[in-house]
Amino acid sequence: MINDENFTKKEFINIVQQRSAEVLYQKKKPAVMSGATAICDHLKNWYFGTSKDDWVSMGVVSDGSYGIPEGLVFSFPTTCENFEYKIVQGLEQSDFCKEKIQESIDELVEERDESLDAITSKVNKLEVF
Repeated sequence: MINDENFTKKEFINIVQQRSAEVLYQKKKPAVMSGATAICDHLKNWYFGTSKDDWVSMGVVSDGSYGIPEGLVFSFPTTCENFEYKIVQGLEQSDFCKEKIQESIDELVEERDESLDAITSKVNKLEVF
């Protein structure tokens, strides 16, 4: 939508990375409110549905679409109807977009694996009475 490649590849990414601090500065409220608003938006779209000619970005469990590993919770273009969502298929992605998505996948998989390792370690140390 924005045809300024320099902006989208540099400035926009920095803006997104700093969004928590910016929300706090602008709204004088914790950034958690941004997350709460996103949850409300998700529920509204899921409950009332999306417009017939539109889609929204929602964090949902991957079915393998767009090369995102199955089971990973990720933001996808979705439509909603009758309390169900469907991932929009076939949207084109630039090489830059694919690169950034892969970076996100790598981070999420690393965080998931570290969490599972920590849990497994704790469970293995438990003594059974």
